Amino acid sequence: MNLIIRSATIIDPQSPFHQQTVDLKITEGIIEEVGTTIQSNDTHQELQRDGIHISQGWIDTSVSFGEPGFEDRETIANGLTVAAKSGFTGIALQPNSYPIIDNQSQIHFVKQKASQSATEIFPIGALTKNSEGKDLAELFDMKNAGAVAFGDYGKSLSNSNLLKIGLQYVQDFDGLVIAFSQDENIKGNGVANEGSVSTRLGLKGIPNLAEELIVARNLFLLEYTGGKLHIPTISTAQSVALIKEAKAKGLKVTCSVAVHHLVLTDEKLDGFDTRYKVSPPLRTEFDREALVAGVLDGTIDCITSDHNPIDIEHKKMEFDLAKNGTIGLESAFGALLTVLPLDTIIAKLTFGNKIFNTENQIIDKGNKPAISLFTTTDNWIFGKEHILSKSKNSTFLGQTMKGKAIGIYNQGKLILNG
Repeated sequence: MNLIIRSATIIDPQSPFHQQTVDLKITEGIIEEVGTTIQSNDTHQELQRDGIHISQGWIDTSVSFGEPGFEDRETIANGLTVAAKSGFTGIALQPNSYPIIDNQSQIHFVKQKASQSATEIFPIGALTKNSEGKDLAELFDMKNAGAVAFGDYGKSLSNSNLLKIGLQYVQDFDGLVIAFSQDENIKGNGVANEGSVSTRLGLKGIPNLAEELIVARNLFLLEYTGGKLHIPTISTAQSVALIKEAKAKGLKVTCSVAVHHLVLTDEKLDGFDTRYKVSPPLRTEFDREALVAGVLDGTIDCITSDHNPIDIEHKKMEFDLAKNGTIGLESAFGALLTVLPLDTIIAKLTFGNKIFNTENQIIDKGNKPAISLFTTTDNWIFGKEHILSKSKNSTFLGQTMKGKAIGIYNQGKLILNG
């Protein structure tokens, strides 16, 4: 579709129009004109909203849907609509469906399902067959089919040698390994961060050490093998320090943090609300502040919603038995703007394109736009009426938000939230 966006403030440090308020004329999928005196015409739809901002398209580096197999949690079609209305032009889809996405036919399936959507899917293939941690999956075939990386969602590989072999093998085709980091033996039956809150509530604790030991091991393996490693959803101050040290050594390591770990702490567990049961668990204010600092100093490369829909039968039950996970696409931007400056948020929501080597062009004349649309001054409370996902397990219900995602323009399509 042809579109004119009126009076939009551009947030794109690479663009010559960064922080300028201009009109944007898009014709046949290309930015034809940027300026302040673009004339209306019969061939272009117009979009004008008070306080509208635009940036390069955001990509969420960790999203679970459910389909195939768990369509009751979320379908690919509705999940991509949710992502678009939440401001995301791309999502990296985790392989934790049924069956697990561990072969090229499953990669083809999810890509075909997303072929007509405005938000693009970048599939993550399972690192091991059926994500069981025993044998490497068909990594090269999945790469050729369109997988952008390989990892077993929410599962830490206990076999160090298998991770070593995986890091060595993927270098033949410039592959990327994703290594969730948590020592299952130290975690044990823990369900919450080990500390004063878990002690007061009588919940079995998961110490920071469970994460940090495996982060350290994975970085040692990377130093030995070379290649590229991504450590997702870190949650502790020491994990930030370990990754910062590894980067100083020149290791090719990137990492992400989940929105809820930047905004919330384990104090939310009072009341035993299972919406706050996530993996890794919500940590202390000390860790939260260290994560924010890690974002600001560049140690943490990107921010993810870690969107993981869970059906009510597996979420609304005793805290010890409930599944881990929260939805997060709808609340991501509004929550982040309460703790981080705008330029930092945009940088961290777009950096995934560099991690996965996906295309994203600057906002300038002659380029193909993948654009996120948002405001920055709205103050509002996130409620059930703002949840667009099939599952409703949000950690941010009742939280104060700042700014709103309006939608996206991508793949020649305009998708708006309301």
